[in-house]
Amino acid sequence: MQENRKKQVLLVGNPNVGKSTVFNALCNKKQKTGNYAGVTVASHSGNYTYKNEEVEIVDLPGSYSIYPSSEDEAIFSKFLIDEQEKYSGVIYILEALSLKRGLLLFQQIQDLGVPVLLVVNQIDQAERRGININIPKLSEALNIKVIQTNAKEQIGIDEIREAVFNNAFQKSHQTFFEIPNEHKDFLHKIATHQQTDNEYKAWMSISSDLGSNTIESLGDLLNSPEAKSLVPKRLQVQETVRRYQQADKILTDVISKKPQFKELLTEKLDKILVHKFWGYVIFLIILLIIFQSVFFLAEYPMNWIDEFFAWAAGFTSEHLPEGPVNSLISNGIIPGIGGIVIFAPQIGILLYFLYLLEDSGYMARVIFLMDRFLRPFGLNGKSIVPLVSGTACAIPAIISTRNIENIRERILTILVTPFMTCSARLPVYSIIIGLIISDGTFLGIQYRALVLMGMYLLGFVVALLSSLILKGFIKDKGKTYLVMDLPTYKKPLFGYDFKMVLGKVWEFITGAGKIIFIVSIIIWFLSYFGPKQQPGEMVASDVHLEQSYLAKMGKAIEPAIAPLGYDWKMGVGILTSFVAREVFVGTMSTLYSLDDDAPEVKVIDKMRHDIKPNGEKVFSFATGVSILLFYAFAMQCISTLAVVYRETKSWKWTGFQLVMMTGLAYFVSMFMYQILK
Repeated sequence: MQENRKKQVLLVGNPNVGKSTVFNALCNKKQKTGNYAGVTVASHSGNYTYKNEEVEIVDLPGSYSIYPSSEDEAIFSKFLIDEQEKYSGVIYILEALSLKRGLLLFQQIQDLGVPVLLVVNQIDQAERRGININIPKLSEALNIKVIQTNAKEQIGIDEIREAVFNNAFQKSHQTFFEIPNEHKDFLHKIATHQQTDNEYKAWMSISSDLGSNTIESLGDLLNSPEAKSLVPKRLQVQETVRRYQQADKILTDVISKKPQFKELLTEKLDKILVHKFWGYVIFLIILLIIFQSVFFLAEYPMNWIDEFFAWAAGFTSEHLPEGPVNSLISNGIIPGIGGIVIFAPQIGILLYFLYLLEDSGYMARVIFLMDRFLRPFGLNGKSIVPLVSGTACAIPAIISTRNIENIRERILTILVTPFMTCSARLPVYSIIIGLIISDGTFLGIQYRALVLMGMYLLGFVVALLSSLILKGFIKDKGKTYLVMDLPTYKKPLFGYDFKMVLGKVWEFITGAGKIIFIVSIIIWFLSYFGPKQQPGEMVASDVHLEQSYLAKMGKAIEPAIAPLGYDWKMGVGILTSFVAREVFVGTMSTLYSLDDDAPEVKVIDKMRHDIKPNGEKVFSFATGVSILLFYAFAMQCISTLAVVYRETKSWKWTGFQLVMMTGLAYFVSMFMYQILK
């Protein structure tokens, strides 16, 4: 039997042309797609096998040009140029509605001598707008094979696989870019020195710093008066203008348009959704609907999950033999894991709405709306992508800042993004809001939904205020402007997005579950044993919770947290949640199950009725507000700190962020508790 062969192929194109959707269709992967620039900020790879040939597809970040202006575009350019010997060719995705814009990068890749296969995606969108693309003429003009696709409907995917199998990648025998006459002699010297007949590679040596190794080898040539008189940015602009002129000539015979007598849906919606006043109002209404749904739609599945884990704890407590194993499982592991799983419906609902907004194209409008709003705070519209993404998780949100060109704006965005309420905070907010806020409504909207929305808005406001303060301490690297194409609105892939959510929720449960499992065992061990009670004992077992090692440790830190209104149990929860914020809820679930004779009672009810020795409620309104504010501001995530260091490459900024956020959380929580108690 013939052995599988393997080839590597790059997937390349502008942002928001359906690249990730093509990737998912080819590889049957579940990579997140979104209808706005900056979704893919690092290369992703996947594999598929076709006719006994294994193909690795590398999905590179979207870029408008070979010359990078941001971190994610730099990843694309470096991979494309430096790894040219490793891949068989490039599948270039060209959006049917933006052929001229996409041809700029396509021509640059062809002129580099890279083998290319051209795919025109989203043909259906062009047809709806009365745009007819003559594919045979386009193929003839570009001297390359062209495949039409509609990736969302799986149209054309098999044709791509067949073309890759047949090595239909083509190198162009013509150069689209005409070298300006005034530079030809100098470029000829560079090409001779490089021993290449590709003039465009020589051009790139003087118009960018991408080929750093090549530039170093040029030696005296780049120190000559001819070289020193050249300004790379001017050369890039000169190239861009000439390439667009060439694209206009090509597309004149390729594109024909039918007259449009009616306004398209996208134009109708944008009159309202990007309106300078109503746009913001509608955005807030959408957020309110999302947060109302987080409580309303999740109520029943959350109750079922809670009842199941309460039943499981009671069942194991009753049927397992008395002893340490019974206590560990019934009072430690089951309540701890149940305390996290119960919030899976809320996290799933929140993520599903976010995916639908991204997939539909609305999130691009949010970027446009927010640009003018964010400018005074030292940010730009692209900052809203990581800020909004931060409501799911700060880690991919911080990575997505690579799409921001300006260094100062990128650092500011990295520093303030963790203030955004991530899904790990949602379990903490949900349980505390459920403890201190009544189950009433205002104009049909639950008080709890309003408070939850308030916590999300608080995180956003504090992020902006922090950026406003910090921008004075970070030197500006030049003024930037937001230039972006607003994509057409598209019908979201409801089923695909639902599968994505299920995958993300499962990742949350398994990821947090592993941590909770370990933490639950540690907490149970420290709570089950304590200092010796009787003469001759080395260690006492099965002690009362108040007499355990855990209580001793918790009470040792109680003086530091008492001004915030916390008892030793909350202190233990805060310490364990430095691993991950959601661990606080699992820890509290375990602690409130360890010293209780009724495992079937819901954890939230145990917390609600818990009282201090002086008769006061442990979770009073003042204490609840203090906890909410602490978790709104504190940097309670080691993984986020690691990503901040990786992206900034600076211990200074990483340490500053940790101290700033934790210090702010402590003093604001203490201040509010002292006022409200």
